Amino acid sequence: MTPVMTGATGFLVLIVLMFMRIPVGFVMAIVGFLGFGYLVSWPASLNLLARDFFSVLSSYNLTVIPLFIFMGQLAHYSGISGRLFNAAHKWMGHLPGGLAIATIGACAGFAAICGSTSATAATMATVALPQMKKYNYDPALATGVVAAGGSLGILIPPSTIFIIYGIMTEQSVGKLFMAGVLPGIILAALFIAVILVWTRLRPGLCAPAPRASLREKIASLSGVVETFMLFILVMGGLFLGFFTPTEAAGVGALGTLAIALMGLNLTWNSFLKALNETTRISCMIMAIVAGATVFGHFLAVTTIPTEIGVWVSQLPLPPAVIIGMIILVYLFLGCLMDSLAMIMLTIPIFYPVVTTLGYDPIWFGVIIVLVAEIGVITPPVGINVYVVGGVARDVPLHIIFKGALHLLSAMVILAVLLIIFPEIALYLPSLMK
Repeated sequence: MTPVMTGATGFLVLIVLMFMRIPVGFVMAIVGFLGFGYLVSWPASLNLLARDFFSVLSSYNLTVIPLFIFMGQLAHYSGISGRLFNAAHKWMGHLPGGLAIATIGACAGFAAICGSTSATAATMATVALPQMKKYNYDPALATGVVAAGGSLGILIPPSTIFIIYGIMTEQSVGKLFMAGVLPGIILAALFIAVILVWTRLRPGLCAPAPRASLREKIASLSGVVETFMLFILVMGGLFLGFFTPTEAAGVGALGTLAIALMGLNLTWNSFLKALNETTRISCMIMAIVAGATVFGHFLAVTTIPTEIGVWVSQLPLPPAVIIGMIILVYLFLGCLMDSLAMIMLTIPIFYPVVTTLGYDPIWFGVIIVLVAEIGVITPPVGINVYVVGGVARDVPLHIIFKGALHLLSAMVILAVLLIIFPEIALYLPSLMK
């Protein structure tokens, strides 16, 4: 077979193995190893496998991932997420759909110290769903808002997807983080707008919570202050050039631990749980990154990325139309596979195309994260829906999907805005030192 045919066969095998529920990191490593050995040589393939796994697992740049994950886990187990929701509840719970709006606000706040979409969804499902159930919120509204709101975890920095994209494309992780701030705020606002329209059109979906007193509102702000302090510490240091992303992650994790200990909100058992979850999630991500690195080297020798780049650049179409086609491909793939695996798999193919068309790589990173967000709530593989379903066991999955898809319109609107006004993503990075 020709290299291109070998690459196409590798893709088919990869998809089949993924549907057999073999862990995606291992699948990419196996296919990459076998394909590289077939096209080059088996000794070279063995050397590639060992070298790629060693380089990923010993990479200083990738230490930012477990540090930011640890920061998010400490925030969860020390109760910062609960205090965030309580503050949002006190300030917005009396509005139509107020608890759903409060959930979006809490998701946005927790995303600023977490970096994982599934962790944000799981945390907020535990905190918010009992309250919404108490006030007779429609199950589709309650669970759908948590699933969609959890997706903010990978758009509002810090974000594991931005980190992986930055390392793969050799772009500044700090600039990528700053690029996600304004789109993340806009998306949270669009989510709230959708909820307001949804509950206005169907007022029977929920009952408003009692209005809190001014004293209760002010007293509830402790969780917001903690989150704001951590966000300013991490993102302010990055923006002003005081920290590298890895240093910022270390400072953020230490700051979260200090806040938890000073407030006496972290028990020894909770600390051990945070370490355990950090280890589990970090190992999963590292396995995917290592496997994707091997698969990426296999793709390079198939020449598929180069061939696609040349073909697309010669299409008699405006660049905006080509970008739209790429986004549609991502939307389709997001329905079939994990968002991190999708990004690791496709960046070597589409990144050269986008840069050839003259688009800014930082802007494209935000687009990538946005389509990954859409993927976490679309059937059949929407991971956030399954995460929420694991907490709300009495709600069928199709109800959660139905509720989450109501908020899909907000993501589509943001994607259109980013294409028309790329400055939304590029303004803050342009101010960085």
